[in-house]
Amino acid sequence: MLSCKKASELIDKRLIVNLSFYEKIRLRMHTSMCDACNAYEKQSSLMDEALHHHISKSDKNKVPTLHNESLKKKIKSNLK
Repeated sequence: MLSCKKASELIDKRLIVNLSFYEKIRLRMHTSMCDACNAYEKQSSLMDEALHHHISKSDKNKVPTLHNESLKKKIKSNLK
């Protein structure tokens, strides 16, 4: 059984890359039994859609860039 922390990581990861078959099954089993993670999954998806909609409507030159290299590395390492 996945922990809620790992389930939330998979929920966020799925918004960026495709999950493996095993990850999908484990996440689906967890969210079917955990109301908190199920709610987080719905909220995360809704926020992602809203963000994509906002970015696609705004001037792409105005989208902020991340200049902190150490923060970039930390984010990338957490996504693996």
